[in-house]
Amino acid sequence: MTGNSDKRRLKFDLIIACSLFAAGVVVSGMSLAQIRAEIRMQTAQVTQPLQGAPSDDQNKPAEARPGGNRPTTPAPEPARPDPQTQGAAGAAKPALPPAPAEKIAPPIKEK
Repeated sequence: MTGNSDKRRLKFDLIIACSLFAAGVVVSGMSLAQIRAEIRMQTAQVTQPLQGAPSDDQNKPAEARPGGNRPTTPAPEPARPDPQTQGAAGAAKPALPPAPAEKIAPPIKEK
């Protein structure tokens, strides 16, 4: 009778193992499908093109021709820092106070 009981127990364990394996395969497949769907959603969210394209003449600066009129678009100016911030950059306080004298090592002698 013990042989019959052992076969039944083995068959039951085998069914449980196969069902757990199948459940793992299903969960993995669903996870991969969800990842692929998210990637497709990201690539699908591209900005749409404009309905009407503005004319190029409005945004283009005027060309400079020899002997012709000067361009009407002003030239870009160089950046100038504020006078208040110029002095503050050089006089910034150090983050830490100076080290005490006993913590400073003597200079390294060359060999």
